[in-house]
Amino acid sequence: MAILGQIRNRPWLLMAIIAIAMLAFVVNPDSLEKLFGAKPGVYGKVNGDEISKEDYDNQLFILQQQAQQQGQPTKGLEEQAWQMVVQSKLIEQQFDKMGLTLTDDMFWNQLQFDPMFAQNQENFDAKGNFKVQEIKKQIEELQKTGNVEMYNNWLKTKKAIEYRMMARQLFANVSTGITVSKKEAEEMIKQRDQVADIDYVKVDYAAYAQKNPVKVSTQDLTDYINKHPVMYKRDASRNIGLVYFPATPSATDDAASQAEINKLFSQGSEISGGKENFQNTTNDSMFVSLNSDLPFNPQYFPANQLPVAIKDKVATAAIGTTWGPYKEQNFYVVSKLLDKKAADSSLSKHILIAYKGSERSTATRTKEEAKKIADDLFAGIKGNPAKFTEGLKLSDEPNAAERGGSVGWTTPATPFAPEYLSFLANNAKGSTGLVETAFGYHIINIEDKKAGSMSYKVANLIKAIKPSDKTENEIYTKATKFIQQVQGKSFNDFTNIAKKGNYQFFNPKEVGRFQGQLPGLATDKDEEIIAWAFNKKREKGDTDIFTVDGTGDRIVAYVNGIQKAGTADPEAVRDQIEPIIKNKILAKQISDKITAAKATSLDQIAKLFATTKQGAQVNMLSPQVAGAMEPKVAGAAFGVAKGKVSNPVEGMTGVYVLVKKSETINKQPGDVKQITQAIASQNSQQFGQAFLKSLQDNAKIEDYRIEVYNNAAQQQ
Repeated sequence: MAILGQIRNRPWLLMAIIAIAMLAFVVNPDSLEKLFGAKPGVYGKVNGDEISKEDYDNQLFILQQQAQQQGQPTKGLEEQAWQMVVQSKLIEQQFDKMGLTLTDDMFWNQLQFDPMFAQNQENFDAKGNFKVQEIKKQIEELQKTGNVEMYNNWLKTKKAIEYRMMARQLFANVSTGITVSKKEAEEMIKQRDQVADIDYVKVDYAAYAQKNPVKVSTQDLTDYINKHPVMYKRDASRNIGLVYFPATPSATDDAASQAEINKLFSQGSEISGGKENFQNTTNDSMFVSLNSDLPFNPQYFPANQLPVAIKDKVATAAIGTTWGPYKEQNFYVVSKLLDKKAADSSLSKHILIAYKGSERSTATRTKEEAKKIADDLFAGIKGNPAKFTEGLKLSDEPNAAERGGSVGWTTPATPFAPEYLSFLANNAKGSTGLVETAFGYHIINIEDKKAGSMSYKVANLIKAIKPSDKTENEIYTKATKFIQQVQGKSFNDFTNIAKKGNYQFFNPKEVGRFQGQLPGLATDKDEEIIAWAFNKKREKGDTDIFTVDGTGDRIVAYVNGIQKAGTADPEAVRDQIEPIIKNKILAKQISDKITAAKATSLDQIAKLFATTKQGAQVNMLSPQVAGAMEPKVAGAAFGVAKGKVSNPVEGMTGVYVLVKKSETINKQPGDVKQITQAIASQNSQQFGQAFLKSLQDNAKIEDYRIEVYNNAAQQQ
């Protein structure tokens, strides 16, 4: 079943309130503190400058919060956090080397251009002026009021912003000297406009290989890597074989879940002694809460957001109508229509008086103190509605005064506190009331209302179709038998036995220690498997079995390769390199065959390879031939004399032999000045990234994280 609901976008100042784990590692963070003592540990170095645990954790914290706000997974961000910390250190080092300084005045002047602030219109007034003084004031208030958590998280965010500012200033300075000459622009125009009309014969690599198969040895891979050492420089990684045994519910399990929901639907629950069922209950919410695998949802939804089985039936159904049991994905469901009404949209504003212990609150006042403040404020507003604006100064919702306390337009489906929505639903435009929610006390004013389409309140009793103990035991037996078969065997044996058994097989070849998820698998055991594979005691050929929490699924893992930091293991990158080497071997075979034939025409070459002569128009700037990008072919087209058969050309997708018939000029829009500006803009955009990559490629980067976590794991 689709679970409906979303978290409201919060202002930048509330980043700290989102409750997420600071670290998503397998090892217990407490053990790290034991390892390091009272002071933060060192996770690595960049050109001798330490990367502290705090540096790393702060960056990870920011990434996790951003991910959560965007509805993305918060796990598997560790490696991204590491790369960002490394790059930040490199930028800071280069910034200092160039004698540049980021002053406090510069920070506040440049803040409006940072994406975090520039993309939020609430940070600008009606004239487009940046509200820098208001933002400063908000931050000062955090410090003055002793809101340590939110203020500390602003400092973390500020540090990330400073790095972005330094990067912009750094790249601006180093790219100042990048120029584009008139001659460069003229050459670009020439390459753009020149067109060569050619006839050609293509011997396709893939087609040729079908009759002339080529094998690539490990030595071939090694030789290629040695010729491209920078390209195949790798961090520590693992080659892991995985076989997945899902505990899929059997037909018997399915029938058991159906029988269970049938009993709750029309017979009676065990809690009630068999007297109360879903049809006759007088307390639907309580019955669902006590007997369903998913909680009761009191909200109203439009028909198109209801389960497929009932969405076309609710409009004509009477209150109290029941449906089911019906199946939706891996659930059995019975539903009851509790209410229906027009889903009016309401425009409202509120003043929030929070207290210590209320949800997302940083207030220090007691609940009783908050209630008295709210009561007194409400009484004053009832006597004089104009006092609402003055009361906003007391609101605990950030930026309430700037927004006039407005929460915008809402409907019964909006993920607000139920008590808040209930007040909006049951009161008319202009009404003001005092409502308590989990967030505190709200003084709510309904500013406007619009009639909407019908919405429905439905009670759904849900039973998940789960594997039984018997099914889980069968899966465990199957996984155990498999691991016994493969223990001490080669990886080829591991693979073949898995395939023979028609088991789900995966082989991620370059798994990083902190990548979080395993390609193809994506279970809550991924991090544990990765940590196991990186244990310093682990050896090639080791196997183990893992149980996925809550499902009974089993995973058998096999260490197929241990890549230490340095040059890539040839077999780990075979998938990347093998096609390149194959094509080079095939290109030589094809070229040698063409040369040996001493052919004098394209027709002869076409006959030699049982293919056909084709025609095309190519130019240097867009060297496309028959849908493939072939820069060498374009180069040969302009390099060979008119009417002469070219030498074999080793292309990207095959070997080409061509004859140039003519050259023409196809003038395109854009003069020298425009092209110069376009090239300069492109170069400027690409330079920053290339410059940073250069800094990173030439830096001495030391990563201690694997050692740190292995040591921490041993101390648990």
